[in-house]
Amino acid sequence: MSGEKAEMNVKEKLEAQIKSVDMTEEMQHESIEVAQEAMSKYSVEKDIAMHIKKTFDERKGPTWHCIVGRNFGSFVTHETKHFIYFYLGHCAILLFKTQ
Repeated sequence: MSGEKAEMNVKEKLEAQIKSVDMTEEMQHESIEVAQEAMSKYSVEKDIAMHIKKTFDERKGPTWHCIVGRNFGSFVTHETKHFIYFYLGHCAILLFKTQ
């Protein structure tokens, strides 16, 4: 079973699709890597979002917000160069920073 999960993570990594972004390329890659890590550790969307948010708060300073799910709308204000909206497989991830 763990082999299947690892195989799925590689597949999802290949399927990362950025839909909207205002972020450096380096931070984009970091966002995707942290999200993949969260998805391999957790199965509940709230826990995935918590992991991503806390990791970015620690690494980049507060205050980050993260929304994870398959069906949601959003309209947010964010700090310049601190926004990304992407899909990993069928799961959408919105990550942004505010003051």
